[in-house]
Amino acid sequence: MPEPVPSPAPRDPVWSGWDVLQIAGLSIVAIIVFAFVLVVAAQKLFYPTLSFTQVGTYPLISVVAQGLAYLLVFAFMDTLVKRQTAQPFWQAVHWNWPTNWMPFLLGGVVLSVALQGVAHLLPIPKELPMDRFFQTPGEAWALSLFGVTFAPLFEEMFFRGFLYPVLVRRLGVTAAVVLTAMGFGLIHAPQLAHAWGPVLLIFLVGLALTITRAMTNSVAPGFLMHVAYNGTISVLIFAGTSGFRHLERMNQ
Repeated sequence: MPEPVPSPAPRDPVWSGWDVLQIAGLSIVAIIVFAFVLVVAAQKLFYPTLSFTQVGTYPLISVVAQGLAYLLVFAFMDTLVKRQTAQPFWQAVHWNWPTNWMPFLLGGVVLSVALQGVAHLLPIPKELPMDRFFQTPGEAWALSLFGVTFAPLFEEMFFRGFLYPVLVRRLGVTAAVVLTAMGFGLIHAPQLAHAWGPVLLIFLVGLALTITRAMTNSVAPGFLMHVAYNGTISVLIFAGTSGFRHLERMNQ
């Protein structure tokens, strides 16, 4: 009898570059739609004397819109994976918790402190669009909490979970690491006035997170580093502004 033909190994990842583009497109559209709906609702319910444009500049609306959009996109990611494989979602995206969290959390803290030092050597504008999220204590708290929850989870899932493995399959590890880090830096560019100094810093963060993804073959360690990186920045701002009570010190 002829030898049975072994089943081909399942494709890893099961999604394609087109699927990644759909995720990116849905993210952009969802943020815009949720922001529009929230601005209309806030204007009618809380700020009837202000214009649509004025209400649209409120940072909390941006944060809430992004959070709602991320929930929708996560649902789409889950549906996309389940449509193409019987694997559990977290297994398919290589989300494997490390047995020892501490090195990755410590790595995020060290990375944050080190890049704060590098920032002093680069041309960093005194005022950035990101600064509008730190006009009041409430806004500072909202962004800080968002920065250690939804933001790192979504960014790691998209860049290191979905985009990176597709690029590896097409271009190899080295090119995938660099291109993923570049994409990570570019999406933050509008918040940083497209200034090359701060964008370079975010690129270096993306490089460290993507190298971690490549070395561990898991998204979770980079998520822990990302949380620690963002959390360290928030703690430093919290300490430097006396608990977000003197935010004017950020521009001094």
